[in-house]
Amino acid sequence: MLKKLFGSKIMLSIICVIVLFSCKSVPEDVIYFEDSGYSDANPEMLIAESEPIFKPNDLVNILVSSPVPGSAQMFNLGQSIEIGSSGITSSELDNNTQSRPGTYLVDREGNIEFPVLGTLHIGGLTRIGAKKMLSKELKTYIKNPIVSLRITNFQITVLGEVVRPGVYLVPNERVTVVDALGLAGDMTITGKRKNILVRRDMGKSIKEFRLDITSPQISSSPGYFLEQNDVVYVEPNETRVKSSEGRTNILGIVLSVVGVLLTLTNIILRN
Repeated sequence: MLKKLFGSKIMLSIICVIVLFSCKSVPEDVIYFEDSGYSDANPEMLIAESEPIFKPNDLVNILVSSPVPGSAQMFNLGQSIEIGSSGITSSELDNNTQSRPGTYLVDREGNIEFPVLGTLHIGGLTRIGAKKMLSKELKTYIKNPIVSLRITNFQITVLGEVVRPGVYLVPNERVTVVDALGLAGDMTITGKRKNILVRRDMGKSIKEFRLDITSPQISSSPGYFLEQNDVVYVEPNETRVKSSEGRTNILGIVLSVVGVLLTLTNIILRN
C-alpha cells in the first residue's frame, strides 16, 4: 500500500512537470497600433515629414524637356523627347536601369556629370532642391525648362524576425516602416514590436531610429518614412533568443528525466 502511494505521488509529480514545461507563455504586445491615444473628437495624428535626399551611389534618372521642340535634346543622353497633343513622351534606347540613358551615378562627393552643364553637386539636396538648381542652370540654354528627377535604385533592406528578409527595390520614393514589413511578409510572432531598428547611412555617419509599432504614434517618428538604402531590423524577443542559445532544449532533458522516473516507478511498484 505504501509503495502504491509512493508511486502515485511520483506519477503526480511527473504529470505536474510535464504540464509546467508544456505551457508556453503568451507573447505580449503583438497587436499593432494598440494604444491609440486619441478619441473621436481628435482623430488626427501627426505624420513625420519626409523627402529623400540624394546620396552617393544613387542612380538618378533626369529628364529635361521644354515647350520649344528639340531645344532640350542635348541634355537627354540617348533620349528622344517629343511634344505632342498628349504631352511629353520619352523613348529610351535601353531599358536596363544601370545603363539607361539619362541615368547618372552620384559619386562619393555627391556630384554627377551632366551634359553641357558639366559637374553638378546634388548630394544632400531633395528632389525639389535639385530641380530648382537644374532649372536655374538650364535657363541659360533653354526657355522654360521642365526637369524630372527620379531615383531608380531606391531600395531597402529588411532583416531579423520577418517572414521574408531581404533587399527590396521600391518603385517609388515614399515607403514607410509599415510598408517595409509588409514587403517582408510581416514580423514573426517572435519579433520585438516595440523596438524596431532603422539604420540610415548618412555618408560619414550612421543614424539610428527606434520605433514602436504597437503605438500609432509611430507615424510621427523621423524614422517612419524610409530613405534609400535604409536597413530595417526586427530584433528577436527573449523567447527567440533563448531558443537560439539552446536553452529550450531543457524540455528534452526534462523528458529524459521523466523517462527515468517512470522506469523507477515501475520498478518500485513491481517490488
